[in-house]
Amino acid sequence: MNLLNGVKILSFNHYLAGPLAAQTLADLGADVIAVEPIEGAFQRNWAVANHFVAGDSVNHLATGRNKRSLAVDLKNPDGIALVKKLAATADVVMENFRPGTMAKLGLGYDTLKQINPGLIYAAATGFGSDGPYKDRPGQDLLLQALSGLAMRTGRADGEPTAVGAVIVDQHAASLYAMSILAALFARTKTGAGQLVEVNLYQAALDLQVEPLTAWLNGAPSPTSRGPSGIAAWFSPGPYGIHATADGFLAISMASPKALAGALDCDELKQFGEADSFSRREEITRLVAGRLKQRLNSEWLAVLEAARIWHAPVQDYSDLQADPQLKHLGSFKTIDGAHGAPVTMVMHPARYDGRSPEIRLPPQPLGAQTRDILEEAGYGAADIAAMIETRAIGVPQ
Repeated sequence: MNLLNGVKILSFNHYLAGPLAAQTLADLGADVIAVEPIEGAFQRNWAVANHFVAGDSVNHLATGRNKRSLAVDLKNPDGIALVKKLAATADVVMENFRPGTMAKLGLGYDTLKQINPGLIYAAATGFGSDGPYKDRPGQDLLLQALSGLAMRTGRADGEPTAVGAVIVDQHAASLYAMSILAALFARTKTGAGQLVEVNLYQAALDLQVEPLTAWLNGAPSPTSRGPSGIAAWFSPGPYGIHATADGFLAISMASPKALAGALDCDELKQFGEADSFSRREEITRLVAGRLKQRLNSEWLAVLEAARIWHAPVQDYSDLQADPQLKHLGSFKTIDGAHGAPVTMVMHPARYDGRSPEIRLPPQPLGAQTRDILEEAGYGAADIAAMIETRAIGVPQ
């Protein structure tokens, strides 16, 4: 994929949102140089589920493909000089340190734009670069709690519930990549670089733009979460996930009349279209009670025939066999950098019918350090000296 061919990006990112955004741009063909400390970025050394594959954390495997790795000590003057030299010819610098960290290192936007006026400097933070929360740790669970997302997830008769994935980070990554692409497009017209900022707090709100807009404009909300098994506070009955005799089914938007026929439930016939909201709990209890009487497989055939919007509730163990995901090529297993097979979740878009390829599996720390320095004009003696002083790192 060469959509961003010729775009050079320096990525000073760690955790998830930053590395994932950089990977998105790398998938599209940008030359992304992942700038990491000598000991490696956080995501190399800490893994979700504490799981490592041939020494690589799953976090690194999830966010590290199609990037080149440069290990450099940003507390070493030679390391800082190297970064400034690379920034002079870069199109984008990305970073997700706490506000002010890069400026303290002498690598903030005000400094780098003097070196390269066309530079796009993109910063992702937890809460923004200023304001009363700017120094707080921006972590997904904390943002789910603060933003109202946890309070609005789960059953009304239960407790606030965190979503079972780090969705704030992942949405922020998409906004981060999108904003950089917008700034690059603007530069084609103006020639000028600019500062781009995204934050996890607003990303968490953006995830809730539909229900939050409803609430802000007076939509009734007697409970924070959906009552009687309804999926959300703003949803009609029986919109939600319901148990069957041997599993679970999601029922989306459907009129009481359509449900009465599909489920062979005479009691549902008393409800009109307008009752989907005003009597949603009664409708939902009737639907839920009926679904428990038959197997998942039986209901799937019935609901499909009746054209009721529905889906079986799948777990991760079901996904690789899902025929649509197989058709889309959503998972790909390749040999990792250390030879062990690695299965990846692929880039989720197609371009002229094609998905971006994996040019590089997630790389060992500092794997391209020598190459990057040589491209920047450093000679063999200079590189050897910087290795000796640990200004840079190379694979052992």
